[in-house]
Amino acid sequence: MRQNRLWWIWLVAGSALTVGYFLLSPDDLASNLLYNLVGLLSGLAILLGVRLHRPERPAMWYWFAAGQITWVVGDLVWEYYVFARHEEPYPSFADVFYLVAYPMLVIGLLLLVRVRASRDLAGLVDAAVVGTGLGLVFWVFVMHPVAADSTASALERGISVAYPAADVLLLAMLARLYTSAGRRTVSAHLLGLAGLFLLVGDVGYSLVSLYSENDESNLLNAAFLLSYVAWGAAALHPSMRSTGVASPHPGDSRVGRSRLATLAVSSLLAPALLFVPGIGGDNIDRVAIAAAAVVLFLLVVFRMGGFVAQVQRQADQLADLAMEDDLTGLANRRRLEQVLRSALGEGPVQVALLDLDDFKGVNDRLGHAVGDQLLTVLAGRLVTALEDDVLVARMGGDEFAIMMPGATDAPADLTVARLSETLRTPIRVEDHELLVNASIGVTDGAGTTNPFEVLRRADVAMYVAKGSGNGYFRYAENLDEEADEQARIGAELRVALDAGQFRMVYQPIVELPHGRIRGVEALVRWEHPTRGFVPPDQFIPAAERNGLIVELGDWILRTACEQAVAWHTELGEHAPYKMSVNVSARQLAQPGFSRVVSATLAQTGLAADRLTLEVTETAVFGGSHAVQALNELNELGVSIALDDFGTGHSSLGLLQTVPVDILKVDKSFVDNITMAGRHAVIATALIQVSTGLGLTAIAEGVETAEQAAELHRLGYRLAQGYHFGKPSATPDFGVTPIGAVGQ
Repeated sequence: MRQNRLWWIWLVAGSALTVGYFLLSPDDLASNLLYNLVGLLSGLAILLGVRLHRPERPAMWYWFAAGQITWVVGDLVWEYYVFARHEEPYPSFADVFYLVAYPMLVIGLLLLVRVRASRDLAGLVDAAVVGTGLGLVFWVFVMHPVAADSTASALERGISVAYPAADVLLLAMLARLYTSAGRRTVSAHLLGLAGLFLLVGDVGYSLVSLYSENDESNLLNAAFLLSYVAWGAAALHPSMRSTGVASPHPGDSRVGRSRLATLAVSSLLAPALLFVPGIGGDNIDRVAIAAAAVVLFLLVVFRMGGFVAQVQRQADQLADLAMEDDLTGLANRRRLEQVLRSALGEGPVQVALLDLDDFKGVNDRLGHAVGDQLLTVLAGRLVTALEDDVLVARMGGDEFAIMMPGATDAPADLTVARLSETLRTPIRVEDHELLVNASIGVTDGAGTTNPFEVLRRADVAMYVAKGSGNGYFRYAENLDEEADEQARIGAELRVALDAGQFRMVYQPIVELPHGRIRGVEALVRWEHPTRGFVPPDQFIPAAERNGLIVELGDWILRTACEQAVAWHTELGEHAPYKMSVNVSARQLAQPGFSRVVSATLAQTGLAADRLTLEVTETAVFGGSHAVQALNELNELGVSIALDDFGTGHSSLGLLQTVPVDILKVDKSFVDNITMAGRHAVIATALIQVSTGLGLTAIAEGVETAEQAAELHRLGYRLAQGYHFGKPSATPDFGVTPIGAVGQ
């Protein structure tokens, strides 16, 4: 910490010594020795700073220290002439030391601002503009008048011109420092201040010598002393470790207002000098002003050319970025639409729209970082699997588009089929093996030049593929009619719910072999006032899409629970013990769904163990909210049934992660169960899995007595289907069993 305060201590002490210098007589030895002491301490402070802070560029600081000490030696030589020999010769041996010190300082400043020209060419040009303009002023007001003095000897004129020439070099370095594009440290700012003080002192001394008859040069010693102080403070400041101008990024040459103003003033100095009285009458001055004006003009043109090129380059980069997906580097929607518009005017084109299945579940279970990596890996896989002329674009989220110019239906379908096979290979992200499935919609561009229409068709086909589970689907015109019908149904659902157009029916779940009713499954029906009966497979998907399935599902749950309580009150032991209610994926994913169920049970008075909620494997794969909700429902005492069991790709895996009580074996495994051979193998395996895990199995879709008998023989004890009774608003719960085995 003490080291970090040294620069402040030196700054205060050096300023105090500067004030002390002016309290002494300017012509006595004491004031001159004090002046030398400040210079010597400045050089020593630089060496101390190098030792303490270990800078990245020690050579720079050694050059600065050498310059300060060389100046002190020059002052001592001059004082020898004045106080020992009582003479003031000009030029003298002291001038050798003074002039030698300037290149040392310039070398140090050059090391300070060193940046490869290829990385900051604009900064070099700006420094040249400032240096040329101010250098011209030096020439007109200082260097040329000194050089033109016929009363002085050639050596005197040479030495006199050498000082302002050295100042021009110093000025060029300062211009380079303050026009560089990089960031400057506190130490670098102090070095710039030191150079400015030195420049002010030198210029002032030259102007006083030329244009003033009174000797006022002693006042300028304040500038030289403060320059010494600033050199030392820069070396003692901790930021000197990395002092310098950081290399800017290529093309980074921002022009602020102050920088622009400096460049403008420097550029106008040449013509402005022509308006100064007495300037320009001399041929040499006119030539110098003209040459400087030409150089400034060329520099400004070069600078503007670079600026225009930079703007164009950045505009091109922005255009590329505007057409590129940030995450995957693929083309984005805007780029696809642009290329597709051109392709539609040139010939046949095919477009496939690909949407990942259960990508939300990946984000929910593993986090968005894993999801982003999955998309990036998938993007690379798509590009690798397709031909070079095929454009792959990310439309947003987990949706990708593939444009195949010049392709017809058959090759496009083959490409999509091959792509589907490629996607079946698991993707490894971090420590996870992820199996990615996708729904793909395919279409051509026949009959349209509108890219939005082509994408709409592909989107319609993709939606059908997702709903059918077929992987991919090709667009056909009749799909639009179906989509319109779905849209109309979706719009009428709100009215139907408010007007009470929905009603509930219940299908018995019976015990084998005698057929006694053990429970019922609640099913919703829609009696439209003009359409008549609307099948569930038409309005349920529409309700899922527009979100009304949540409100409809709450109504179904409440109505079914109320009916179960009413039957129990009315029929007693003859009432079905279990009420099964289907729950959609969207309901299950809603935060707080378990609280909705708990509140419904409390309001209706139905015991939790008399309620079964049926969920599909797809609904459970909807994300962490679904699994959490099922665990909370299980804690309430509600039974969980896995519907359509055996049709999904991870059925057995679900049994390890989800609190399942009941397996409802899908109708597809029941249809051919009475046939000899392999048809009964899966049904047999599923009842064995259920028994082994301590779960209850219910066979769905039983339509014949033979199927019921075979299921009982295999070990099934519960079943439902048309053989036992169709869904009805008022099932027969009489004591006579229905659809018993053997009837």
